[in-house]
Amino acid sequence: TDSKEKTDSKEKTDSEEKTDSKESKPKEDSEKTEDKTAKPEEDKNDDKNAKDKKEIPADEDSGKEEKQENLEDQGEAKDISEKDSVKKEDENAESNNQDSSKVVRAEVPAAPSVRRLARELGVDINSVNGSGEGGRISDDDIKKYVKSLLSSSGISIKQRSLPDFKKWGKIEIQPMTKIRAITGEAMTYAWTSIPMVTQFDKADITLLEEFRKKNQKKTEEAGGHLTITSILVKICEAALEEFPQFNSSIDLQKKEVVLKKYFNIGVAVDTDRGLLVPVIKNTDKKNIMEISRELNELAGKARDKKITPDEMDGGNFTISNLGGIGGTGFTPIVYSPQVAILGVSRGGMETLYVNEKFESALMLPLSLTYDHRIIDGADAARFLRWVCEALENPLHMLL
Repeated sequence: TDSKEKTDSKEKTDSEEKTDSKESKPKEDSEKTEDKTAKPEEDKNDDKNAKDKKEIPADEDSGKEEKQENLEDQGEAKDISEKDSVKKEDENAESNNQDSSKVVRAEVPAAPSVRRLARELGVDINSVNGSGEGGRISDDDIKKYVKSLLSSSGISIKQRSLPDFKKWGKIEIQPMTKIRAITGEAMTYAWTSIPMVTQFDKADITLLEEFRKKNQKKTEEAGGHLTITSILVKICEAALEEFPQFNSSIDLQKKEVVLKKYFNIGVAVDTDRGLLVPVIKNTDKKNIMEISRELNELAGKARDKKITPDEMDGGNFTISNLGGIGGTGFTPIVYSPQVAILGVSRGGMETLYVNEKFESALMLPLSLTYDHRIIDGADAARFLRWVCEALENPLHMLL
């Protein structure tokens, strides 16, 4: 009985399969007819495949069609899977880039005040190299970065509009003098175009002060005043001869360095109209007495508003002496196209350990600001030390 049932079941299954196959064949032929109607310009390879399908028996045709559909489904599934995989990889890469960017920004070591300064100046703090420990960024690093951008691009800084100060109290508005306006423009240009560094040192002027007091009366009789400034004019002229790069100018357009063979020293003079800088020309051809007399005349003209533009033009090097007012040091600004300036502060008595004993000495603080594009730090230190030694041994320098 079981054998008979299996036989009947098998015959029934075969019969059903043949019936389904016969039904599927007309349906398939119908689909092929529609396909030919919809695509009359189908290539010859498709026609050949369709012809081959007609010659395939119903059972084989049906099985092949199912197999082809399965393969197509698998192919579509594979394409979808590959697209999803690529999309996920892109998303992961983008996410990693964002995370990496966030990490870089988070790792920049800087105080909140430094970050605020960078924002106010429109600086991307991630572009600034920190000079502190572990690459920590300081205010000076931000300022140097801005100066480098201004120097390379040649743009100028536009001042922001001032707030309305009247809402906090009474104010008085005064027009800016012509000298003050010119000074402001010159200092702004120098500050934004010259990478400046300042070197500090001190000179023992105990012997020099004795020499100055001893020869003061003689100098006054000649119409001048023997001062530390007039002595420094002669010493700086000799230093410029010893260090020619300090008596030069830079021409960035032509990529040239102009070395000057003449020696004109400017001296800053404080006036009620602002800072003026008379220039003593050809100092190499004048002695200290002559320089003292000419400096006294030019300073008087500057204060009496009688000095001419020609008398303030052509300087190679400048001296700014604030010792008569006070202070222990300052950083003067190089006056372009010069490449260096010497600052002088107030001298004072100090105790020094010399020859295994303590001695009192009159020490004069000096500060040399220089253009780092043409002058290296070691050269600046040598120049200033040379000036200090000349002040400490004035007779040796004169010889």
